Amino acid sequence: MPKALSTSSTDDVLLFTAAGERLALPASDIVEIIRPPVTTRVPHSPADLLGVANLRGTVLPILSLNGLLGGKTTLASQSARVIVVNGRTPVGLLVDAVTALTKSSDGRRIDLKELLDRNFRLPSRPPRNRSVATDDADVTRDAVHEELVFLSFQLANQEYALLLDQIVSVAAIPDVVAGLPHTDQAMIGVAEMEGSLVPLVSARVLLGFPNHEGNREKDRIIVTRLGGASVALVVDSVNAILRARPDALDPVPPVLTRAQGEAQIESICRLDGGRRLISILAPAKLFDAETTKRVLAQAKLEAPKMSNGQTQMEDAEQFIIFQLGEEFYGLPIGSVDEIVRCPDNLTRVPRAPGFVRGLMNLRGKAVPIIDQRQRFSVPGEKDSSRRRIVVVTIDGLQAGFLVDTVSEVLTVPTRELSPAPELAVDADPVVNRIAMIEREGHMILLVDPKALLDRAERDLLNDIASGTGDAPRS
Repeated sequence: MPKALSTSSTDDVLLFTAAGERLALPASDIVEIIRPPVTTRVPHSPADLLGVANLRGTVLPILSLNGLLGGKTTLASQSARVIVVNGRTPVGLLVDAVTALTKSSDGRRIDLKELLDRNFRLPSRPPRNRSVATDDADVTRDAVHEELVFLSFQLANQEYALLLDQIVSVAAIPDVVAGLPHTDQAMIGVAEMEGSLVPLVSARVLLGFPNHEGNREKDRIIVTRLGGASVALVVDSVNAILRARPDALDPVPPVLTRAQGEAQIESICRLDGGRRLISILAPAKLFDAETTKRVLAQAKLEAPKMSNGQTQMEDAEQFIIFQLGEEFYGLPIGSVDEIVRCPDNLTRVPRAPGFVRGLMNLRGKAVPIIDQRQRFSVPGEKDSSRRRIVVVTIDGLQAGFLVDTVSEVLTVPTRELSPAPELAVDADPVVNRIAMIEREGHMILLVDPKALLDRAERDLLNDIASGTGDAPRS
């Protein structure tokens, strides 16, 4: 954060208006005055917390001073300004107007510390450990360490998968893709991603299928690593995250180790008692030896271009990015069991709160579905055809969270993760970190999966789980 206003003496005060009053703050407490920035709404936060903003890499809570003083919380007007003040937690105060920096005492001085403590009951405890993996999570999901986690995708009506730790990100095809002359059919072109040129390769062609033509709205790219190089595989669609024990993987029959395509299948994964077979791919077996050699050679040429000594092996975390209304949220990928389409019919639960949409039959198990749109008080409606259910396990209890859409798997460097501001009344706020990567002016709020359900909701789900015998029909 920048230093306090250097032009003021210790006797100077800033005069401004809010809640119909002429007010004053010591100039020594003020860092700067800015126009109201774009803010990202934080769910389950007090009404006076308008949201958070990115102020030159710092997460800045924006508070309505009108609301704190007992008035009506309103949107910013043309004359409104945000006064950035120092304190236990740096905050921005939205005021109606700033009038003067003066030595005059004309204006009621406000005790900002008392005001914040009274309205937000700021925690006196040290900051929480914000790492994704916790001791509780290890206890409740001790089997996770014995499982392999895959991302499955569709190619020519067949299901394939890559190990999740081999995937950098998943996204829509970039708007700008430059074609390359004198390349084979598998090479679609190159696109700029994260400041580097990444080759886009048709996974269909690599596996010997006809190249996909026509509407490619559902196509996705899966960025993986080949040595030190990034390669984007274009697939028909992304299915889900799935987990399997190592003994569920079988070697590939010799007759399948060499098909018409260039890529080779690494293994076959058996799920659902062998009724579901998934072909597992590996980056090292996507290309023939000559192509792999060229890709690795190009990676060595690109390495010196990386600035400030940055390496591609820097510490990072992966998140499933989903959308509710205009806001983007992220869940740690390790907490997500799978992502599925919302079925047409859910079994209603009598006397359940409105945010419990019902029960879904997930491979013979009844899973309660929570409507996150209603839980986060998101206005408006969303295209139901794009809605997805993110299945997670919390304290040993499985639940599905209904969201507007799941957009991508995002790898975020640790240096771009910031703690959420400690301005929530709740001792366990839903949002515990913020990714300082802006999407169309919004930051990505990272959700603590353990805090998505409060105690009443957990008790409700426990009742559902213990009182339901057969799985519902969906």
